[in-house]
Amino acid sequence: MSEDNISGKAKGGIARGKALAPSRRSEIAKKAALARWGAKATHKGNFKEEFGIDVDCYVLDDEQKTAVISQRGMGVALGLGSSGSRVPSLVNRAKIAPYVGRELRDKLENPIVFQGTALGGNAPNIPGPQITHGYDVTILIDLCKAVIAAEADGKLLPRQAHIAKSAHIILNGSAKAGIKQLVYALSGYDASREEIIAAFKLYVQSEARDYEREFPDQLYKEWYRLYELVPPERNRPWKFKHLTVGHVWYPLARSQGRILELTRAQRAKAEERYRKLHQFLSGIGIKALRMHLGQLLGIAQVSQTKDEYERHVKRIFGEQLELDV
Repeated sequence: MSEDNISGKAKGGIARGKALAPSRRSEIAKKAALARWGAKATHKGNFKEEFGIDVDCYVLDDEQKTAVISQRGMGVALGLGSSGSRVPSLVNRAKIAPYVGRELRDKLENPIVFQGTALGGNAPNIPGPQITHGYDVTILIDLCKAVIAAEADGKLLPRQAHIAKSAHIILNGSAKAGIKQLVYALSGYDASREEIIAAFKLYVQSEARDYEREFPDQLYKEWYRLYELVPPERNRPWKFKHLTVGHVWYPLARSQGRILELTRAQRAKAEERYRKLHQFLSGIGIKALRMHLGQLLGIAQVSQTKDEYERHVKRIFGEQLELDV
């Protein structure tokens, strides 16, 4: 278009634009892009290589340098599967909804819209940047707190026990890693990427091991009650061996080998995977065991007698081994 065809108002705008310093023009352009497309991701990463879970994460170019986790990643982190839509479904359930609060629910129902990786030549017919949806990663911490609060009040269903466990691990591991990074910052120490990842792995793995030790104790406590057993001074009653075989390992083994098959397939894909955090948060064998223990604990807690408990176990898990008692 020639200058003769440009209105006087437009000419004035062009002149003012040319008169601006390059830095000011850049600032205005950035604000215009932000208004149209949302904040831009300056950095992108994924948890898969270091932790074995396929979760995208980003750092945005807004004033807060917001750390973002993908919608899908939020669900994966809590053991809800790979669908991001399962997170709003979880928080809207009657059992958990009272612990979430309106502010957190609003954030979960309105994810951050931002510019992800530039499309470039991969999609020349699609104008503009790639638009991505995600959450401020601190929302994951708030959600973990809500799940743990519901668990403390006995509001979670037995099948949700693995969600609570993941919440404990994420929350406690993040708190420890966070306070360490704060001391580094205040002391002027610039930690490397490798140091930060190694520290987080260490804290989360430690939390997973601690929780593995604590979780069965809740079930053992119920077994003492139901079977009217007196806790011995050392070790545990012989009865517990039979209960563990009959109510834990035998039902898992009767799953037609599916758990073992999936575990072997997983190991075949990546022999080094057993060393990764994936083993603690979403490993197939560990996850199956956690879910089963959670169901058993729920059954034990609602049962008044051992006969009632065993009827529920039989109904849910099928015929049990004959126990030599």
